[in-house]
Amino acid sequence: MARMTVWSHRATFPAETGSAGRAREFVRDRLVEHDLRYLVDDVRLVASELATNATVHARTAFTIRLERLGGVVFLVVQDGSASRPHTGETDVSATHGRGLLVVDQTSHDWGVAAGPGRSKSVWASFMAHGN
Repeated sequence: MARMTVWSHRATFPAETGSAGRAREFVRDRLVEHDLRYLVDDVRLVASELATNATVHARTAFTIRLERLGGVVFLVVQDGSASRPHTGETDVSATHGRGLLVVDQTSHDWGVAAGPGRSKSVWASFMAHGN
């Protein structure tokens, strides 16, 4: 049985300071629009981490897609770099390098998919109930 897309939204942001904040607002607004307020904190946190990774590491514009497929909300961040993100050993006192650990602990599941050309998509899923 194929899963049906209930809704889908997309926005593109430049690789600049402030884009992670605009991405968080986009996610918040779409989740509130679909009466999924209980997911806002977690999805915003993951969106912020992935948008920051795209801006800092890929250094390209990035597109966020937020969609609901059945009982799952997917967040996908696509950037213009083929370089795959990685989790690494992070010193306890480090001020960066924990983003993917946050994604792993906050989302239901996540992964990376190669995109067309020199691009990739990092996705995270969140369980939706009701509605």
